[in-house]
Amino acid sequence: MSDDRLIVALDVPNIVAGLDLTARLGDAVSFYKIGLGMLTGGGLALANELKQEHGKRIFLDMKLFDIGATIEAAVRGLAQYDLDFLTVHGDPQVVRAAAQGKSGSNLKILAVTVLTSLDRADLDANLIKPGDIHDITLERAARALEAGADGVIASPQEAAAIRALPQAAGKLIVTPGVRPTGAALGDQKRTATPHQAILDGANHIVVGRPVWQSANPAEAARAIIAELP
Repeated sequence: MSDDRLIVALDVPNIVAGLDLTARLGDAVSFYKIGLGMLTGGGLALANELKQEHGKRIFLDMKLFDIGATIEAAVRGLAQYDLDFLTVHGDPQVVRAAAQGKSGSNLKILAVTVLTSLDRADLDANLIKPGDIHDITLERAARALEAGADGVIASPQEAAAIRALPQAAGKLIVTPGVRPTGAALGDQKRTATPHQAILDGANHIVVGRPVWQSANPAEAARAIIAELP
């Protein structure tokens, strides 16, 4: 039995590999994330096929960032695919444009706060203002939600604090950087277990390698779902 709180990241190179993996996962997974790495490998076609022909929910992780008119046009175009979630960078002007672009559709705009692969040293290298990464994430989340985001992408380590924000009432929190108990961290620096992420206020968790690198992906997905409170 699937649980759509688990979103499996299809971090595979193309639509052929994506269809093979989703076939192996079968009814164990009902929600998939398709990101930039798949874009030139037929990612939009895969998203459409999984949604329209297999009844899956789709999170399109594009992390869009551009001038307002371009964001609005891009989101309007993507909204026609009847997908579920779309990420944009959490800058307020980007979020406002995305909210305009998805108007009239059921697409949920999720704002990226601070990528879970980054730490304070990375922010310094990127000339991001001084301060604690936790506080910066909370501030970016609040501003994005005020600008019209339907939810935010954030490290599970910030999920509880974001959930406590007044701006987060009724909003979605989606957490990558989730690793099942005993799994390798890979390139993620701010992680939590599936159980803890949900307890801390996340609506959905995103898991990739621990599922698709498994010898039995469906079994791995079901084990993660079993961890959820």
